[in-house]
Order: sequence, then structure tokens, then C-alpha cells
Amino acid sequence: MIRTWARRDGGCLPRAARLRRALVFVLPGLWVLGVLLWELCTSAEGQFLQLLAAAPAIACAGTGRRQCVVLGGLCALLALLPFGTSPGVHTLTRVGTCCAVLVVVAASYLTAGRRLRLLRELERTKEVATAAQRVLLRPLPARVDGIVVAADHLAAGEAATVGGDLYDVVATRHGVRVVIGDVRGHGLGALGTVAAVLGSFREAAHDEPDLGGVLRRLERALQRHLRERARAEHPSAGGGEPDNPLSEEFVTLLLVEIARDGAVRTLNCGHPWPYRLSRSGALPDAPGEPMPPLGLFPLPAELPLTDCPPLLPGQAIFLHTDGVTDARDADGTFFPLPRALDDSVRSVRDCRAAALVEDVRAALLRHSGGRLCDDVALLVLCNDRLRVPAQADAAALARGRVRAGRAE
Repeated sequence: MIRTWARRDGGCLPRAARLRRALVFVLPGLWVLGVLLWELCTSAEGQFLQLLAAAPAIACAGTGRRQCVVLGGLCALLALLPFGTSPGVHTLTRVGTCCAVLVVVAASYLTAGRRLRLLRELERTKEVATAAQRVLLRPLPARVDGIVVAADHLAAGEAATVGGDLYDVVATRHGVRVVIGDVRGHGLGALGTVAAVLGSFREAAHDEPDLGGVLRRLERALQRHLRERARAEHPSAGGGEPDNPLSEEFVTLLLVEIARDGAVRTLNCGHPWPYRLSRSGALPDAPGEPMPPLGLFPLPAELPLTDCPPLLPGQAIFLHTDGVTDARDADGTFFPLPRALDDSVRSVRDCRAAALVEDVRAALLRHSGGRLCDDVALLVLCNDRLRVPAQADAAALARGRVRAGRAE
């Protein structure tokens, strides 16, 4: 989040990094020069040379091991040179200072090597986390069957790129089907559940003719994942079924289906309802009471499939996880999502879903000061199918002209 703001501010971060790097290179030299001038300008006769031992440590902490060794050898040599008017005095002091400098060089060299190894390991971990995020929360296409799509995800964990929120949009013969959910907890511990739910959705969305069948497939996948995880965490079960495997694990889930005619059907398992966005503003689209979160209780025999108002051309729906509404500022005030949506809708024209997501994301980060207590997922779906019939009519007219030309 901080890196993103820095890039928008005109690249201030690279400039600050260059200044810090220059300061790190100059500071050890200034330290050595200051110690030497202090020694020459006073009658201490070698007492202040002990301060030279700090220079290689400063160089090693800020630059690298090569600079540490070079500067340390220079400081050790300077410690042996006589300063002042009595060259024979304090010889033991100069030798002791030289030995101290060499010990600091050796310790700093080993410490810098360990730091470099840890930095390389951290970079590899970030690469793996980024790859995992791209597999789980794969980048969504900008347009899915006439629906303009934009999404964003923010992890609450410090320096984390993945969390416990999930979303996906797929085009099927039954319409555009959408899932958004929130796994209990956040961070790396929720990745397995996210993978199980998303993997099942990406198959069931194409196979199941109705939305209820998709939800039941997700429930079976979640229960199977929790049983396997419980057996792995409790080897005493001996390969059998645990008595109560991870009974506190659950997923809030919202399934949305947008048909070709704009009809919207939903199934909600304890998830926040979406907002309907139009030129007049944002209105909560809450047609009924949601079911309990997936995993807490078995699904009922008859699922309460909810028919929402149709998504007309030019209208959009905004889906989110509860990390958005739970975000607070320094005074403890919750994030005013409806007001942020109203402001964004009034400033954005047409179906610019990416601009809507970016506006809400920026407002959320400003409100919370960049400190999120839970993972956040934002998803905007805008009906832009008004152009499709016109394109189809133009293509049919062109084909008719070609046929007429051939007949003549």
C-alpha cells in the first residue's frame, strides 16, 4: 500500500532510496575523518582512535561486506599510525584499537552475510506468495460476457499479499456466475480453505444448471477439506474420521448469477449484501435474510434462492467483504462505505468499474490510515451489454449486403 502511494506521488520512494544509499556510503567516511581530526586537534594521543571501531560496523550495516572489509582494513591501519607529539606513547592503545577494529570487521562480516541470506530468503518467499495469489485470486478479465469486471484485494497481515478473502467471475452457458467470500481468519492459515472453495466453484459453475447445485458442491468441497485438514492436524485419529473436525471453521459466501437478460439471482450464506450502483447513487441490495455461513450448519433441503431486481445496462453492483465495513480510523469510526460509493458514482461516468474500485480503495486506505484489521476484497460488475445488440445488428447488416452483392 505504501509503495502504491509513493508511485502516485511522482516516484518519491526511489529518490529517497538513493539519498539513503548515498548517506550510508558517506557516513562511515565522515566518521573516520571526524575521529582523525579530533585526535589531531587535541592532545589525547591515541585515546579517541578507539572510536574507529564503529566505522566498519556502520559500513557493513548500510552497504555490504566488501565495503566493510575495505573500510575496516583502512581503520586498522590508521589505528597503528602515530598521532600527536609523542609517537612512542600509548602504543598498546593503538594496538588494542587495531585488534578491536579487526574483531568488529569479522563480526560485521558474518552478520552481514546472514542478513543477505535472510533478505534473499524473504525475496523468494514474496515471489512464492505472489505466485500463490495469482493462482488463487487470478487476475480477472476486464470483460466477461458483456459484464465489465474490476476487483481488488488487500491483505491485513503485515507484508502479506494473500489472505482469507476470495472472489471469482466466470462466464457459463447459464449466465455470468460470481462468488465472493470470506474465510474465518486471515493470512496464510486460510489459504487452504480459499483454494478448496475456489477450485470447487470453478468447476461447479460450469457443471451445475442451477445456483443451488453450485452451493451444495461448495459445501461438500469445504467439508472434505476440513476433514482432511483435521486428520493431518490430529494424527491420533489413525486415519479415521475425527469426532468434531474444526467445527469453528466457516466461510461467508455470496453467489450471484447474472443472466443474459440481466436477471440477477443470489444465494447468501452470512455474507454482506451487495450495493446497486446507478447514476442516482448507491443503494443496498438486500432482498432478504441470509443463511448461516457455510460450514457452521448443514444447508437446508430447499435453498432460499433470491431474485433481485434486474441489472439494467449502465447499472453496476458492488460486492465486498466485511473487512471494508469493519475498517476504522484513529477515533474508532467505521468506514462510511455508502458515502464513499455515492461520491465515486457521481464522479465516474459510464461503466468504469476499475475507477469505482480504485476510488473506494483509496478512500478506505485514507480512512484507516493504511492499517486494516481484516482482509478486504472489492468487486464491481457493470452491465455493458447495451452495445452488443448494436454490434450484432451491424454484423448482420454487413452480411446481408455481402450476400446481395454476390446475388447481383
